[in-house]
Amino acid sequence: MAHVADSTALAVTWWKSSASHAQSDCVECAVLDARHRIAAVRDSKTPTGPALLLPYAALNTLVAALKQGTLN
Repeated sequence: MAHVADSTALAVTWWKSSASHAQSDCVECAVLDARHRIAAVRDSKTPTGPALLLPYAALNTLVAALKQGTLN
C-alpha cells in the first residue's frame, strides 16, 4: 500500500461515496491507474490531505470488511 501526502497532487477526478452523510463524514475515491487497477482514497473533509493508493482488489476487500463490520 502506498500513499501521497497531498491528494490534490493527483491528476484524477474524485467522487464521494454513495454512503455519504450530511455531516460530511465521507470518503472520496478516484481511479488513479485503470490499466494497473489502482485506486486512490481520501477523506473528503481534508481534500489537501493524504490519499491511500490501493489496488482495486485491496479496496474491494476493505469495503467488504467495512460492510461486514469485521474491522476493529
